[in-house]
Amino acid sequence: MILSRQNIHKIESKTVQLPRDNYFDLPEKVLQFGTGVLLRGLTDFFIDKANKQGIFNGRIVVVKSTDTGDASGFDKQDNLYTICVKGLVEGKKFEEYIVNASVSRVLSAKNNWKEILACATNPDIELIISNTTEVGIMLVKENIRNSPPASFPAKLLAVLYERYKFFKGDKDKGVVIIPTELLPDNGNRLLAIILELATHNGLEDSFINWLKENNCFCNSLVDRIVPGKLSLVQQQDTENFLGYEDELMIMSEVYRLWAIEPDSEKVKRVLSFSKADEGVIIAPDIHLYRELKLRLLNGSHTLSCGLAHLAGFTLVRDAMQDETFYSYVRALMIEEITPSIISKDLTTEIAIDFANKILDRYRNPFIEHKWLSITLQYSSKMRMRDVPILLNYFERFEKVPSLIALGFAAHILFMKSEKNDDGNYYETVDGKKYLIQDTNVAYYAEKWKQPQTVVKTILSNVELWGTDLSSLTGFADAVIENLSLLEEKGVIAVIKEMTKELAG
Repeated sequence: MILSRQNIHKIESKTVQLPRDNYFDLPEKVLQFGTGVLLRGLTDFFIDKANKQGIFNGRIVVVKSTDTGDASGFDKQDNLYTICVKGLVEGKKFEEYIVNASVSRVLSAKNNWKEILACATNPDIELIISNTTEVGIMLVKENIRNSPPASFPAKLLAVLYERYKFFKGDKDKGVVIIPTELLPDNGNRLLAIILELATHNGLEDSFINWLKENNCFCNSLVDRIVPGKLSLVQQQDTENFLGYEDELMIMSEVYRLWAIEPDSEKVKRVLSFSKADEGVIIAPDIHLYRELKLRLLNGSHTLSCGLAHLAGFTLVRDAMQDETFYSYVRALMIEEITPSIISKDLTTEIAIDFANKILDRYRNPFIEHKWLSITLQYSSKMRMRDVPILLNYFERFEKVPSLIALGFAAHILFMKSEKNDDGNYYETVDGKKYLIQDTNVAYYAEKWKQPQTVVKTILSNVELWGTDLSSLTGFADAVIENLSLLEEKGVIAVIKEMTKELAG
């Protein structure tokens, strides 16, 4: 039995949350650019949950912007799909199965552009969401009257202009636009591009004023691991368990965050679904949530990935099941990162609560997250995520953060490599060769030809780090000592000694 509206009543499983018949008659209130699993597992998850609670009472028209793939799977299943939420909550396993009925239609920009523009004339449409990858929010100077325009901003501008013309500039018909692409100030960036594109297309000043004054472009931050499709075995087991087939089934972790600014009354009214789940946060400033994610989540990931790989761990969850490695990551977040980022608004209590949630996410037994994937562009991630932490720590405590120093030592050791005949750079650990994918890999390989000076040379490179890290009193010496210990004793032995000293 295939999941569909007709077969909903035939599903006997009491485990899965099902939509009621009246959900399918709810008006279309959202236009969504993107069919990816992040939107389906996060933003659409929130809207469906609110609908089931009788709060938002609206459905989503999804725009498929790319030419790859097709929407036949959505058509076959009446746009229904299952979200399998799996993970840990306070160390205990959690599983939840939800049939999401938030999507009303999936339209192809290439084949259904007139229907997409017609959505602009729907007075019920109040919200536009996007996730077109970070590359999607870029200025392409093109004609928005093309059918369709190529870029996402041009498509969005065409829709907004159509709405403006149809409603004759009605101030009440402006919408809330929320990009979820992982870019700082993504709403501001999108608005700036839209305005420049409007000027390029010679659109009237009255429209540009309506665009700026009656529409809300919101910055937002999203955070949820949505691996997407289940493995073949997991898919079959889940379908047998639930009693139906679903080729659109996806998995997500338990943790979810959608932080949105600004918190104007219009935004709050349109985003009424925020009342259905604590994971939606509407705030005047989402910097705090970005800082937590960038430093505690991304920062700890980056400082740990080289260590984990050198220790022989393939998956994040495997390393976190090792008591010694777990103790390192926990101490890193709580003893060194947290004191470096706390402020009047970002309190120790908030940071530690977030850190504990991250530990649950890292230990999630249902997600296969590879450490080697985290090392992609390792050096630039260290600069963006971890150098600010290091500098803050030194400024506040005037001493070397030993766990961060160990992370830097592991980074430099991981980046030691030789160029292969295929033009790529590789290194070997425990007899296993690994590929280093980093734009600075050739630089590290060259500096490793002088192992006696490699650490100080790399740490002093202002172009690499934005500052001379070797000028931090005692830091280069600590990294040199840690690197030597890692080569001599191995990762786990070094961590054991270090965490024992910290505990003592």
